[in-house]
Amino acid sequence: MINQYKFEDGPELRDLFITVDDPESHITAIETFITYRVVTKTTRGEFDSSEYEVRRRYQDFIWLKSKLEEAHPTLIIPPLPEKFIIRGMVERFSDEFIETRRKALHKFLNRIADHPTLTFNEDFKIFLTAQAWELSSHKKQGPGLLSRMGQTVRAVASSVRGAVKNRPEMFTEMNNYLETFSQKINLLDKIAHRIYKEERDYFSEMKEYGPIHTLWSASEEDIADALKGLAGCIERCCRATERRMAGLSEHLLPVLHEYVLYSEILMGVLKRRDQIQGELDSKVDALASKKPEKDVLSEEIGKLEDKVERANNALKADWDRWKQNMQWDMRSTFLNVAENNLRYYEECLATWESFLASQTVDLHVAEDSEDRP
Repeated sequence: MINQYKFEDGPELRDLFITVDDPESHITAIETFITYRVVTKTTRGEFDSSEYEVRRRYQDFIWLKSKLEEAHPTLIIPPLPEKFIIRGMVERFSDEFIETRRKALHKFLNRIADHPTLTFNEDFKIFLTAQAWELSSHKKQGPGLLSRMGQTVRAVASSVRGAVKNRPEMFTEMNNYLETFSQKINLLDKIAHRIYKEERDYFSEMKEYGPIHTLWSASEEDIADALKGLAGCIERCCRATERRMAGLSEHLLPVLHEYVLYSEILMGVLKRRDQIQGELDSKVDALASKKPEKDVLSEEIGKLEDKVERANNALKADWDRWKQNMQWDMRSTFLNVAENNLRYYEECLATWESFLASQTVDLHVAEDSEDRP
């Protein structure tokens, strides 16, 4: 069972390629929304064509995520970007917001495509291939009211039973790991956003700082060259700062926040596993007190034991895969930040060293001219 969920797909084995691009604004009498083009290329036999192009809005992505969670309750479904954004960072429907969301939606679909189990989900296939009206029709075929009520009742019943009695140690360790991980990643996310905001404020001040020296040079003939040199240095450092900010917003902030969302998703997955375990524990307790129903309960217990085993195997394999991906993402992200910082400081250092060298030469020339009779 575990082998079914192991990560086996390397880049050379990929047969499904997805691109999310071309955001398009739609304005109606009641709402404004953005759709994105989703282009799929594949060599899989279960697809009727090798290439598809559809348009999807954010609500469609939410639907897909909920269907994946419903079909695979103990697998780790990749996170979606939040519907609402942090006030003060970017405005909703601005170019920056739309591009940030596009990248996140692109990553979401490709993480599903690279997953050894989720990639073959039927709703995922429909999401990639169905035209808008076909997808809308398919959505209406979801579970009925009684089915949804039954799921809600079971979830509530499991939640009020308290901690499960027979949780395997590995899942207790997962829960403890997640609590620490969640604290650290949330703190990193907050500090990184604060650093970015401070960097943005510094950049705004720098943009005004340089031109002042240029304006001043017009009224200070004797030090005009030095003032213009300072203005040029500040301008070059300003451009370097802008590139550094772009690196933070494109590489560091999205990765940290994605794993903030992952920590929440993983907590939910562990709770769903515990609910299945709790249902089994409840039946075992009932078997001890309801002797006349022994045969019926024994059959139910057998089915639940199989369900718990499948859930445990699925989560264990997906957990290992998630940790491997997380560690790779973090290493590559922090290395990228380190390289960007190194380039930034080297560029600024070289700029100011060049200015100092030019001023030293000018100073010696001025001193020599003063010494001549």
